[in-house]
Amino acid sequence: MKAFKMLAVGSLTGLLAACASGPTVKGDYDHKADFAQYRTFGYMSPLGTDKAGYSTLLTERLKDATRGQMEMRGYVYSASNPDLLVNFNGKLQQKTQVTEAPPAMGPYYGYRGGFYGGWPGYGWGDTVYQYTEGTLNVDLVDSRRKQLVWEGVAVGEVQNPEMAASAQSVEKAVALIFAKYPFRAGVAAPQLPDKSKP
Repeated sequence: MKAFKMLAVGSLTGLLAACASGPTVKGDYDHKADFAQYRTFGYMSPLGTDKAGYSTLLTERLKDATRGQMEMRGYVYSASNPDLLVNFNGKLQQKTQVTEAPPAMGPYYGYRGGFYGGWPGYGWGDTVYQYTEGTLNVDLVDSRRKQLVWEGVAVGEVQNPEMAASAQSVEKAVALIFAKYPFRAGVAAPQLPDKSKP
């Protein structure tokens, strides 16, 4: 059972790369926090993706990907006493979507002109679609205040639970999430997004 759960959590990043339309990605930050004071980062211990008590492959790939994103924004990795602590969390949830069928004699069948209709019970039933929804969070925590200052979240359908959490998929997922992070190291004001980019 634990092996299945680890595979499923590992596929969270696969959902971000496998969705045709992509996941829904959101970010939010503490507007009272002074982001100018943040210049270094490290990782929570233990991380949310290490609930089994040891570091998973997913965790190591998430760490590599977030380190790249943070350093790209001018932050410096520090194993001791960093300004920001990075944490990851992921979950899978079974979802059901029901689409109601059109009425048997509704407007959809108006082309018959009222001369005749379907037999009793004619028409398709409701469409029931069951799927697995995955959520991946990246949190940045003020290490001194122990306060969440930024959260990036990606939510989407897990298309292929057997898909491994490859380094490439993780990198894409984390890049999508960090696209919602508006700060650079040592800068208080959020950077406005580039409207020319999709």
